[in-house]
Amino acid sequence: MSSLGELAEDIEVHLPTSPSVEKLELPDCVIIDETGFPYAPAGGVHRIRFEGSSVAERVTELRAMFRERGRDEFTWWLGPSATPDDLEERLLGLGASPFGDDPVVAVMVSTTEPPEVGGIEVRPVERIEDFSIARELAWSTVDSTDEQLARIRETLHERWEWRQRTGQAMTFLAYVNGEPVAAGDMVLLPFAGFLSGATTLPDYRGLGAFRALVRARWDEAVRRGTPALTVGAGQMSRPILERLGFTTVAEQHLLVDRSAST
Repeated sequence: MSSLGELAEDIEVHLPTSPSVEKLELPDCVIIDETGFPYAPAGGVHRIRFEGSSVAERVTELRAMFRERGRDEFTWWLGPSATPDDLEERLLGLGASPFGDDPVVAVMVSTTEPPEVGGIEVRPVERIEDFSIARELAWSTVDSTDEQLARIRETLHERWEWRQRTGQAMTFLAYVNGEPVAAGDMVLLPFAGFLSGATTLPDYRGLGAFRALVRARWDEAVRRGTPALTVGAGQMSRPILERLGFTTVAEQHLLVDRSAST
């Protein structure tokens, strides 16, 4: 059986697919596309195992596939097991570029209980009204147009109903003085809880809401009999998670491909 670290490297391919997500498992990669969501990482190529001699041809084919799906840009997710070994260099040479100012995702895992955080109340979301609040917190950090956000909001009820029906994901809200100031999601996997995102309102950062959300999701993972967490961390959250007992087992390099928009 694969270790937690091995599973975590390409964790996205192990996640359940909600109604808005399409997953296509090909012999040499996995395509994951969250339809209707404009953010580039919502459309990605994962667990890449290309043959060295056919990289350029394969890249052309996948670009055409995303173009046909109506996506102007997508991302390449390059973990240490991606092949060939010089794939990142080749993709850069073919026109891809590092993703933004934070193109490296630390794949982190923890089987250590994080500390409790005082002064922050965290509750699991149990009503669609609170789910909407959590989603608005998350969407507030994404650079999207009003039109794009309107399309995303149209999927809210469908996403909520899927969660209620399958029980495969949970959302938590963190409160300060009774006000919701942060939100975090967790996908419930057979071997761990996957922390699939957390957002804190700018005026409330530094108070411990992020840490409190981690602790709440750890408690839920323990309650479910899977005392382990995994997460893909950027440069802001990585040092916080390290202090909470998480260790880095791999790094994924993200490249954005805008060939479909040119």
